[in-house]
Amino acid sequence: MIARSLRIPCATLILGLLAALVGAPTAMAQTDQAEVGSPAPDFTLTAADGTEHSLSDFEGQYVVLEWLNFGCPFVGKHYDSGNMQGLQETYTDKGVVWLSIVSSAPGTQGYYPPEEMVQQKKKHNGNMTAILLDPSGKVGKTYGATVTPHMYVINPDGELLYRGGIDDKPTTDQADIEGATNYVRGALNAAMNGEEVSPKRAEPYGCTVKYASK
Repeated sequence: MIARSLRIPCATLILGLLAALVGAPTAMAQTDQAEVGSPAPDFTLTAADGTEHSLSDFEGQYVVLEWLNFGCPFVGKHYDSGNMQGLQETYTDKGVVWLSIVSSAPGTQGYYPPEEMVQQKKKHNGNMTAILLDPSGKVGKTYGATVTPHMYVINPDGELLYRGGIDDKPTTDQADIEGATNYVRGALNAAMNGEEVSPKRAEPYGCTVKYASK
């Protein structure tokens, strides 16, 4: 009788584990679909100014995706110094589309209502093409964005060329910008000159993306 009573919970446990494993691929398939060398996942988001943008709208152009949180000191390093705005201006002047994506959930660091985000862009002298709002975190999770800033470079064919940190100095010190290897600049320059992008991936650094809690 004891052995029989033990077998029932064990069977239940095994069935539960199998059900979890069956469900796992579906859950995993919804996150981090951005593979270097593969087509960048398409998305549609509304910008802070109310306009709607899809990645596919920019077919035929280079695109930079920058995960953004103005409250993050690692982001502050690059905005307070003018480094990020300088990159934005340099490459948008060359026809690159620069999309800054905010995946902070309402009530968390980095989230602002649309009209306030427009003011934040002005306050920080942003030269990005648009600030896109992703309060559900769906696009951020699709791309596997983990920190701010997390950077992605996409070529005119829609292929993801680079993903990772902005440079090789994972600090909040503005003095470290000088002499740093800027991976975004390197990827864009190489690709535009018909050269191989290297590195294609680098460790991202910054504040964790403030996704909505489940």
